[in-house]
Amino acid sequence: MAVRKINPTTPGQRHKVVSAFENITCATPEKSLLAPIKSSGGRNNTGKMTMRYIGGGRKRMYRIIDFLRSKEGVATVKTIEYDPNRNARIALVYYPDGEKCYIIAPNGLKVDQKIQSGAGVPPEIGNTLFLSEIPLGTIIHNIELRPEQGAVMARSAGAYAQLLSREGKYAIIKLPSGETRMILTTCRATIGSVSNSDHSNEQSGKAGRSRWLGRRPRNRGVAMNPVDHPMGGGEGKASGGHPRSRKGIPAKGYRTRAPKNPSNKYIIERRKK
Repeated sequence: MAVRKINPTTPGQRHKVVSAFENITCATPEKSLLAPIKSSGGRNNTGKMTMRYIGGGRKRMYRIIDFLRSKEGVATVKTIEYDPNRNARIALVYYPDGEKCYIIAPNGLKVDQKIQSGAGVPPEIGNTLFLSEIPLGTIIHNIELRPEQGAVMARSAGAYAQLLSREGKYAIIKLPSGETRMILTTCRATIGSVSNSDHSNEQSGKAGRSRWLGRRPRNRGVAMNPVDHPMGGGEGKASGGHPRSRKGIPAKGYRTRAPKNPSNKYIIERRKK
């Protein structure tokens, strides 16, 4: 993966850094795997705006992704495509019986490559295995939290986790956040890291690209009046204080996880701050 700096012919392109799209092999998605997305614009069923800073955006279709990977057998990668709904690349795969599906493309996946899922599958890039069959120390992504749930962890661009060890029916995994936790060995994971690892190096260059994504301008709390925001008011351009939301909830360093969450017993080490 690589990024491309745009030649500054206009002010909006002066700091623009975009993906090179060098690994994209097809520009037209598979029609049978598309679904419509409804854009609310921040309005509820009566038309009242209930969420601020949402609206506009380009129309787009949702790509139906197979996060479960429960179909066993060999599949062939046909294309690697851009997905407007996520920052990772997706791959279109064909099964011998004619079934097609989209998967999250890992780094290093090639067109015409064979991938597999299920028991007894070799631990190669793109293959989906049970945690009980993956060698220790392997880099993985698209991890299930519960068996047959489908992948819910390490799915964004460049993300990966590492399988550290196994103890009984649990595997110990270090997640991208730095958290170390136990997951049942009957859960699935895919070998490799997620594609488009240079996504974090991209720069939009102008405010208009945020509008294309459906993000309207967001005004700061310190620029409001005290009646509108806890951080508003003050003489002159006063700033600072305790960062809070409009409802007064602390915005930084505030623990939102329930102290008696039942899943606490599976967490060995908390995430890095």
